[in-house]
Amino acid sequence: MSRTELEHKDDEATIPFSDSLHFSDHPVPRRLTSSQKRANQWHRWSEDIIPRMVVPYLSYIEETLLLHHANVPGECHSNDGECGTGCRTRSIKVACVLFDAFEEITIVACPCFPAPLQLLRRGLFPCAPMVPSLAVDLRVLEFIRLFFVRQSPNQTAWCDALETFLDGMRYKLTLKNSLRCRFSNAFHWYRVLTVLARDHISTLITDAQKDGSHVDQPSEYLRSRCPLCFGGNDWRNEVRGSPSMPNIIVCIDVCFTQKCSTNPCSATGSDPPNPTSSFFLPTADVNAMEDFVQRCHGEGRQARASRAEAEPDKEKASTHFFTDTGLMALLCRHDRVLWVVNLTSAGEKQHYALALLDRLFKHLPAQMTIRLLYDIGCQLERSCCKWKFMDDNTLSRIAFAIAVFHTYGHQWPCQIVYHPRNFLKPLIPSLRVSGFNQRLFVLDTQIRHLDSKSLQGFGHWLHRRWIHCQTKKNGALDSLHDLQVDEDTLRVEWKAQVDHQTKPTPRQSRNKVAEVITTVLALEKTLEAQEASIRELEMQLHSGRVPDIVEFNLQLADIRSRRVKTADTLRRRRAALGMEDKVNLEKMKKDIYLMVRLNALAVKTRIRDRLRQRKFELERLERSYRATINAEHKLHANTQQSIKRREPGILKLVSMYNEPPYATMPHIIPRDGIFLLDVDDDTMVPPAWLSDDAVRNGIRLQLEVDLCVEEEARLMRERVVIQEWMLAEWGAIRGASNNAVTDAVMSFHLRSRADELVNICVVWKKKVQCIPCAWPVGESWGPSDEALLQAARDQAQSSFRDEDDAESVEGEEGDCEGDLEYGEIGDEELMDAIEDIALVDEYRYDYSNDACSYWETQGNYAPVG
Repeated sequence: MSRTELEHKDDEATIPFSDSLHFSDHPVPRRLTSSQKRANQWHRWSEDIIPRMVVPYLSYIEETLLLHHANVPGECHSNDGECGTGCRTRSIKVACVLFDAFEEITIVACPCFPAPLQLLRRGLFPCAPMVPSLAVDLRVLEFIRLFFVRQSPNQTAWCDALETFLDGMRYKLTLKNSLRCRFSNAFHWYRVLTVLARDHISTLITDAQKDGSHVDQPSEYLRSRCPLCFGGNDWRNEVRGSPSMPNIIVCIDVCFTQKCSTNPCSATGSDPPNPTSSFFLPTADVNAMEDFVQRCHGEGRQARASRAEAEPDKEKASTHFFTDTGLMALLCRHDRVLWVVNLTSAGEKQHYALALLDRLFKHLPAQMTIRLLYDIGCQLERSCCKWKFMDDNTLSRIAFAIAVFHTYGHQWPCQIVYHPRNFLKPLIPSLRVSGFNQRLFVLDTQIRHLDSKSLQGFGHWLHRRWIHCQTKKNGALDSLHDLQVDEDTLRVEWKAQVDHQTKPTPRQSRNKVAEVITTVLALEKTLEAQEASIRELEMQLHSGRVPDIVEFNLQLADIRSRRVKTADTLRRRRAALGMEDKVNLEKMKKDIYLMVRLNALAVKTRIRDRLRQRKFELERLERSYRATINAEHKLHANTQQSIKRREPGILKLVSMYNEPPYATMPHIIPRDGIFLLDVDDDTMVPPAWLSDDAVRNGIRLQLEVDLCVEEEARLMRERVVIQEWMLAEWGAIRGASNNAVTDAVMSFHLRSRADELVNICVVWKKKVQCIPCAWPVGESWGPSDEALLQAARDQAQSSFRDEDDAESVEGEEGDCEGDLEYGEIGDEELMDAIEDIALVDEYRYDYSNDACSYWETQGNYAPVG
């Protein structure tokens, strides 16, 4: 029997899409195809059964005190099977999978009391919407749900182990693998039910919070996604304190390992969508943005900033083998997913990122600014300016930057301008062969789990970042004090370095002589005009025709200063030509000697600039290597590889300089040892920001202080926002509780949500007390002092007690020796290094496995991000 027949054997006698129809009236049922049976069952689950089960499920949770006292599966309720309308009934035998047994019960179902609702009242969840043959204990499903969001979900292995376990207990099943097919259905729709039930409670709280106080604020969706970024009462408070600092920081990145394989049988269509909310952008919105980008490029033009198009030999994912080639996510700086896009192309094309940004700005106030971290942010900004993907107002609200791991792959000027200062990895194997909507549903489930986990850790995150920021700032200030270099000098030198290293590099050209001579002639005319203006002003001074002597002196000083700069520039341009002042420059525009000389000078300048850039990159690489050898191994290797990749280009420039056409160089640059040249060599003319170690180190330290000051301001703002969010959320829960005072079930679940909030509030309040507030805020966090004190006591008490603890002797080593306090770090240097590269995606993936296993072994919380 095929897998599809096994999955739908329970509903063979049904006809498609019949409302509330549980038994066919046809004497001979019409035979349906497998796809029709699948669609029929999916429709009944999503449109009829699951919506009707939400309130009964919440009632059962309230009745059993969060599954603490589960009902006996075989126990029959007083009104089960009774129908006052006289509709047809049917007796159904259902096999029940429990924690410690495998039982068979009989229920009597009818359209008024369908089998799923009857089984739910007994603490069971069915495998089929109408005539189930298998039901699973809710406690078993809840355990597996919590288990599968913490490791790679493998239902086949779980069911195989369960079948073997039941067989060893002498419980015989009718068919091999029959448990897996039915269990998968029950588990999937149970997860859907839990999501809808939690959304139902959240809707009650949100409705109680809608009082018009959040006008011109981030949308309710964003406020629910990240309380630290969007949860404040007024985002303008931050602007008043630091007008130059972006209001929020977001990141866009792509994961090409989250692919989905093409159906080997070339099947058409996809599995039906689930009736739950999703973090994925609709496919229609992504396609609309793709059409918009193509229209902006014009007919026949393609986006050139795509990584796959820029490097066709390094294609990330083949569309021949994969229908979905990856994921692109938009995250806030606290690693909370805002939206996700499903990739279907071979590369990371720009319309995906533009679709995410378009959705973000639709949920933000009109003046709110963002800093965007993106590995090819420089290309995206250039494309937006060139092709007008965004209007000027929207583009002016984005400060583009490059994520730290990808920065070293860019050229040094790009690193200067754009330097900013995964938990889904276990899902990769199973999602490679999942259906389209099933894959999105599993990813949404994992994101919800990570949201819940990070919400509890916000207090620890703020505390750790604040301590780390203060340590970095104080260390940088002490080092600056030891250097004894004036801050103004450092800022002037830094500006000179940026101006020099970001200006266009000279290139060779056949018309180089004409271009330089034209520039020299223009400078001569400018100098003559400035000298004439100076003579005219001096004549006015001598004749006494000056109405305002102060303004006159300022004007004269300004024009003299500009004359000095013009004369200096003209002198340097003539020196580059190597000609006397009285030479007729117009006649030398086609001089071959000058062309070779200027082209050689351009090549030599490029060699010098490239060597300087390499020197700065190597200095940063050596500094990070000395700071921590093991923690930044991947970042070190990536930087070293990026530097090595640029060496052939420098050697090619040396060869071009040593072998110019139609000439012989008087002093060649040796290829051997070119990368060992110091600033005193013939190729270098070092400025202070390059040759003076004190100035170079001072610039780096001053930039570090500036970043720490910005981070301080942001953390102080987030410390206030987290309290404002807690106050608003607590008030909403209290309001919803007052509205549902007559509903015992909803009141119970709102009290449970309030208890969760109190437990989070205790940790938050304790951890952020060392962080100053960015603006005045009251002492209250929402819950009463008595509730917080009780929650703190409950957290301090163990949920269970080991009998060996009572017999342990003082001084004797126990199994809890060396445990750390919740959220504290054992190795401060290692965690500091991890914070420095918190945005490094590939390193984060490798670290998450080791860190999670370590913290799970210790029984503590693994910090996110």
